[in-house]
Amino acid sequence: MAEPTPTDPKPPSTISLRAPSKYLADPSNPPATTLNEPFVAPPLAWLWRTWAVTHSTLRMWRSARNVRITYKPYEPVAGANDNVVEYEKQGGKGGVKRVEGIEKPDPKVPSAWTWRGKGLLAIASSHWEVLGWGERPLLGGAVGDMGDDVERWAVTWFAPTLFTQEGVDIYSDRKEGLSKETVDGIIKALKELKDAPKLVELVEKHMQEVEISLPWKEGKKS
Repeated sequence: MAEPTPTDPKPPSTISLRAPSKYLADPSNPPATTLNEPFVAPPLAWLWRTWAVTHSTLRMWRSARNVRITYKPYEPVAGANDNVVEYEKQGGKGGVKRVEGIEKPDPKVPSAWTWRGKGLLAIASSHWEVLGWGERPLLGGAVGDMGDDVERWAVTWFAPTLFTQEGVDIYSDRKEGLSKETVDGIIKALKELKDAPKLVELVEKHMQEVEISLPWKEGKKS
C-alpha cells in the first residue's frame, strides 16, 4: 500500500454517499452527498489495499464467501488500478477463485474507473464508482488489520452490463468485516440517495451480507 501524501484529503469520519453518475444530469460536476456536502474522492494511496466485501446486492456473491478485492497501482497509466478479485465457494470446497483486471480512470467522473479483464476475460468490461469512503473509530478496544484503532469502509457501485444488473458493494479493510454501527449507517445513507430511486429500491430488496468464514484460504501470490 502506498503512503499518503500531505496533500491527500483526510478520510471522512462521518458516513455520506453520492449518487452514481448515471442518475445525475451532469456527472462531471461534483455531486452533493447525503449530508449535502461536496463529494471528495479518496486518494489512490488510500484505496490501494485488500478489501473484504461484507454486503452486496449482486447475485454472483450469493454462492460465495470470503470475497476480497485488492487494488494496486498500474504503473503504465496514471490513476489506473491493477485489480484482483478472490473468493471461495460457500462451504469451503475447492480452492480460491481469482479474477484479474486492469482499471483505467474515467476522464469525466471522479473516483470512477472502467475495468477490463486480463487473459481470456479481456473481452469483458465494466464501469464502477466509489460512492463513499471513510474511517471510523473501533469501539471496545478492537484493533484493525493495520494495527490501529479504526475501521476503513467504502461503498462501490457497478453499472449494468450485458450480463449483470447494476449493483452495490460494501467494503471493509478488516477481514472480519465492519461493525454493526458502521453497516447500519451505510445502509441508512444508501436509502437516502434521493437522486437514485431505483438504486434505493435495489438496496431495499437485494442488499445482503456476504459470508465471511475466517481464516481466508490463500490464493496464489501475484
